[in-house]
Amino acid sequence: MTRNTGYTLIEILVAITIIGILFSVGYANFRSFSQRQVVLNAAKSLQGDLRLAQQMALSGQKPQGSDALDCLTNSLDGIQFGMTTSAPYLYRLRAVCGSRGSTYYPIIKEFDFPSDITPSPVTFAPNPVIFKVLGNGTNIPAGGSVVITLTQTGTNNKAAITITAGGEIK
Repeated sequence: MTRNTGYTLIEILVAITIIGILFSVGYANFRSFSQRQVVLNAAKSLQGDLRLAQQMALSGQKPQGSDALDCLTNSLDGIQFGMTTSAPYLYRLRAVCGSRGSTYYPIIKEFDFPSDITPSPVTFAPNPVIFKVLGNGTNIPAGGSVVITLTQTGTNNKAAITITAGGEIK
């Protein structure tokens, strides 16, 4: 008597079906995770840049370079965070030096949100938010705050950042 060892066709099909189900569930979870990460990364970038503005204002650090001439001759009044109110959405950090107006304020950093990320509200008051020098808070009215919510198009993924009148970033 000879014995044949091996797997039957039914056993192989069951194994392939189980592997396919596990792969499809894993892929769906990975895709959902990846989409959430886009929103979280945009929120972390925004928080980091707000903290940069806060730190520069607290220390009185002026920007350097040829585009920062007003800051060489004038005192630093603060660091401004301003956001566009229409697509494509972006924000800028600028040094507030002198009184010639925001078109002369040197840009410290500019960030374009990914195309599928929409900040809301796009019109918040005050816009721009100014982090004042030497720990004097912001230009947000006392007791108030600005909440910026980042929403991903096509999903329900959201992240919120809050700036208080005292300059705290949450």
